[in-house]
This record gives sequence, C-alpha cells and structure tokens, in this order.
Amino acid sequence: MDVKKFIEAQVEEIKETVGNNKAISALSGGVDSSVATLLAHRALGNRLQTIFIDHGLMREREPEEVKTAFARLGIDLKIIDARNEFFQALKGKTDPEDKRKAFRQAFYKVFGREVLRSKARYLIQGTIAADIIETRGGVKTQHNILEQIGIDPEKGFGFKIIEPLKELFKHEVREVGKVLGLPEMIFKRMPFPGPALATRIIGEVTPERVELVRKATRIVEEELAPLQPFQAFAVLMNDMGTGVEAGKRKFGHIIIIRSVESQDAMTAQPTPVPWDVLTRLASRMTIEIPEVVRVAYEITPKPPATIEYI
Repeated sequence: MDVKKFIEAQVEEIKETVGNNKAISALSGGVDSSVATLLAHRALGNRLQTIFIDHGLMREREPEEVKTAFARLGIDLKIIDARNEFFQALKGKTDPEDKRKAFRQAFYKVFGREVLRSKARYLIQGTIAADIIETRGGVKTQHNILEQIGIDPEKGFGFKIIEPLKELFKHEVREVGKVLGLPEMIFKRMPFPGPALATRIIGEVTPERVELVRKATRIVEEELAPLQPFQAFAVLMNDMGTGVEAGKRKFGHIIIIRSVESQDAMTAQPTPVPWDVLTRLASRMTIEIPEVVRVAYEITPKPPATIEYI
C-alpha cells in the first residue's frame, strides 16, 4: 500500500462526500478512530466536530488523556457524559450478543442526538476490515457495523456514515497514522474494543464490576508493557471463587489474564509470558484488588477462541 496516496485519496473522498455540510467524528482515542479523525480533520477543518462519548467503560483517566493528546494536534474534543445511559442500556443483560447490541444502540442513539444538535449530516468512524469480516461472518457483532449488515443509519439515527479505513487491517492503519503525524503512543496503542471494558466482563455490566476490571486492566498493561504484546488485558469472570484470608474462607472474584500476538487480529497466538511476570501479576492483582482471590493466564489461540471474551 502506498500510504501517502491512500491519505490523499481518502481526504479527497471525504471532501467530495461531505461537500459544504458538517460532519462529526466519533473518537475513542484508539488507533482506528484516531486515524479516521485526522483524515477527516485534514479534509474538513473546522467543519468537523470531534466527539468522545464517556460511557463509563473506558480505562483509567482515558477521557482526559485523549482530550489532552488531541489538543496538542490542534483538534478540540467535546466529551459527552453518557455513563448513566449506557449502564441503563446494559442493565440486566448477561448474553454476550445482547450486550454488544445494547451498546451499539446506545452508541448511535447518543451520536444521533449530537448530529441533530450540530446540524451535521455525516458521522465519520474508524471501522476497519476485520470489524466487517467478523460481523458478517457471525463471529461477533462489532458495535460499529451497520450498513454492511443491512441497517440504514440515516433511517434509524438520522445521519450517513463515512468509513475511510474500512478496507484496511490494523497494521495498515498504524502505518497511515504514523505518516499522518499521530504520536507513537497513539498509533502503536494496543487495540481496544468499541464496547470497551464491557467486552471483558462475563455476566452483567455494572459500575462496580467495571471499576474492578479497570483496576485489573491497569495492572496487566503495566506488567506486560515490556513484552509489547499485540493485545493484553484482564477479564472478570461471573462466578466467585474460594480464597483464604487470615486462616478463614473468603469468597472473591476470579480474573483471567489474556495476552496475544497478532498482526491483523484475524488470528492470534498467546504471548509466552515468563513465569516470574505471571507470578508478579497474580501477586499485584490480589494485593491491590483485595476482592480478587484467583488469577489465571489463558493460553487459547485464535481460532478456536476470539481475542476478546465476548
């Protein structure tokens, strides 16, 4: 792929599609949405409004960090507090597919309101090839797939969608981000799912359970950073496990650690994490999060497993 030609072509296409209208860019701070936002900003300038939805499912301090990073790039970010709306949408749901669909409905409902408020006609998002392939193939429903499975966003939510990266895979998106001038801390970021920490909770998604897996995620990312895995994270199981505290039985949470190596996210192999790193992870997890009594490392490749748990 000729990255410079790709950038030029997408910038021109966005200009032609949007015309004299306004557009909104859906930014999460991940590689894909960041690259899509930079392409759109280059094409539209101040006719682009960039929005970050704070749905309460992001990693620690993520909204503030993303806003600061994009301010340095000359892009003002509007943060929408939609935490109550998303937790209400997920309340009582335990089926993985139901949770993904509930997140998608809430996601586009919020953007639909913002599009109406700003009088924009287009929503720009960072859909990539793997998202489309896996959703069409029935592997799992990616929250940002609509038209490809027969959902009309204009009829359902009031806007048209532009997806400048839909033919690229993750490693190609990273190349585009580098040439666009994205900071390395963004274009080299580990993939993070659209439904965020909701994909790493087995069972119901509640603020309390999200906070627990958020703490666990920080520990995993800190300890595995030197290994530079493609993706690494913590998963909160639904059942409780038996532990021991002060010689007495204690019921607590079970955390699964997942770390994989991949290029395009279509296949993946477990990271060969050294034993001393794993034992340190387990120690930190149970000490810093006393509610956790068991920690396990998962070694299933993709396939047969997916990278994310739901």
